[in-house]
Amino acid sequence: MSDGAKLQWSLLLLLVVDQSWFITGQLYEYHYIKEKKNWTEAQEYCRHKYTDLATISNMTDMERLKKSAKNQQESAWIGLHSLNNTNGTWRWSLPGLEFNESEKKWDEGEPNGQNCGGLKKNLKWLDISCDENRSFICYDERKTQRFHFPQQRMNWSEAQRHCRENHTDLASGPEQLNDTELHSLAENNSNDWYDVFIGLFRDTWSWSDGSSFSFRHWNNLAGITTKEDRCAVMKEDGEWETDDCSKDKRFFCYDDKVILVKLNLTWEDALYYCRENHRDLVSITDLNDQRWVQERVKNATTEFVWTGLRYTCTLDFWFWVGGEVVTYHNVDSGEKGDRCDMSGAMQRAGKHKWFKINDMQEFNFLCSEW
Repeated sequence: MSDGAKLQWSLLLLLVVDQSWFITGQLYEYHYIKEKKNWTEAQEYCRHKYTDLATISNMTDMERLKKSAKNQQESAWIGLHSLNNTNGTWRWSLPGLEFNESEKKWDEGEPNGQNCGGLKKNLKWLDISCDENRSFICYDERKTQRFHFPQQRMNWSEAQRHCRENHTDLASGPEQLNDTELHSLAENNSNDWYDVFIGLFRDTWSWSDGSSFSFRHWNNLAGITTKEDRCAVMKEDGEWETDDCSKDKRFFCYDDKVILVKLNLTWEDALYYCRENHRDLVSITDLNDQRWVQERVKNATTEFVWTGLRYTCTLDFWFWVGGEVVTYHNVDSGEKGDRCDMSGAMQRAGKHKWFKINDMQEFNFLCSEW
């Protein structure tokens, strides 16, 4: 082995020393609290003991939440609350998609006061009463045929549940709704295609920690159409319903293991800071991690934020300094080539893509506690 290669191996061993290869930690943990409190008291308890009342971003989180409760026998507060003094915000059903006003494609005269979204024959959007029974479009990220047009008619909440149980979710976002496969599906079913439901809805709900996650798991339409100040609970079966915030209930907290450090350091200095004060620079191993981390990145004061992704020039591969194998990728499509002295940083805004940047630049950075 050449001297250069030996040096690179030494660096690699230094970076991952005392780390656990092949063992992936969780970026956040859920805790089921059996003591009963009203929603505001529960929020104060969680913020004092952990991070906040539970924020839930997808179905994977739902499974983790249920496991944390084990034999849950009654409904329990989560960190979602609704204030009737707001007009509501349009959201996409598919986790990870944010509604962008600049990409909206409303038909003329729309929206006009309803809370669920539909797609017309001309592929423009409209708003529809959520409790109407209509056809709908499912999206499936796991199959070659990505869009599906079930024959049965359901209200919006039932349609969402059907799509999540049998596919991925209701068709969501401008990219999916402009897809040529969806256009072909509309043309082939033009006789039955009449203002079909898509994964667009408007609600007045907010997460206690300020996260923008649009994931909802209501057992009925009450969560979307509520006109009162209400708080959300998870029932024993895992579905959500609304309730009076003043009631005393058990509750779920979460403990965040991701820390955004608003110091401007080089990548190496950021690495040593994390290892001296926390555990390590953060690793992102799947899409769920990506969604969680990008919520924290939004609050950065620099355009990019360092992560634990590092490139070794001589050995020619990327690795996470925490020891995880690089299997999930979110590198910007414009990034070409692998150059020496490069590390991975996440973009603060936009789609939060990863960029390969000279590691002598100074940015905010993300540490992990696990």
